[in-house]
Amino acid sequence: MSPPPSALGDEASRQPQEASSRPRERFDLEGYVRRARNGPCFVCAVVAGAPGYDLEQIVFEDEHHVAFLDRYPTVPGKVLVAPRAHVEHVVRDLDEEGYLRLMRTVRRVALAVEAVVASERTYLLSLGSRQGNAHLHWHIAPLPPGTPYEQQQYHALMTENGVIAWSREQAVDLAGRLRVALAG
Repeated sequence: MSPPPSALGDEASRQPQEASSRPRERFDLEGYVRRARNGPCFVCAVVAGAPGYDLEQIVFEDEHHVAFLDRYPTVPGKVLVAPRAHVEHVVRDLDEEGYLRLMRTVRRVALAVEAVVASERTYLLSLGSRQGNAHLHWHIAPLPPGTPYEQQQYHALMTENGVIAWSREQAVDLAGRLRVALAG
């Protein structure tokens, strides 16, 4: 079942809503772990335009970075930002200028997300490990207003608590609005 467009960041979502009111679907964690550990690098696949990555709509790219919608969003408007090159460690693999350039891009995309999707706070974090999802990437996760405290912070980010069910059409719509915000 696909959620209404408001679950993905249209004007209606700018109104407070409880996290539990957004349609969620169960997340196949075992399948995800298999893909993350044994499959191709998902960031490199998005950068290369590989088939099967249609929900990972690109919202921003330049010669160094790419930003795209998270395939498995736990909050409306969740975006990932990564270097285009396969870099694995946020501190050791980037020189100071590369790190600062990446962080400027993360901030720019986060501001666009906040302009499009209602949020009471925006979480920024880098996840992944050498055991899976090794390509360095930052998560931009806007916490919906009115989310009960018990459902905030890591609870809001954990796929084990379900992911927002959404369609390619909804991803295309949200990506388009984010691109407009980034262009403005």
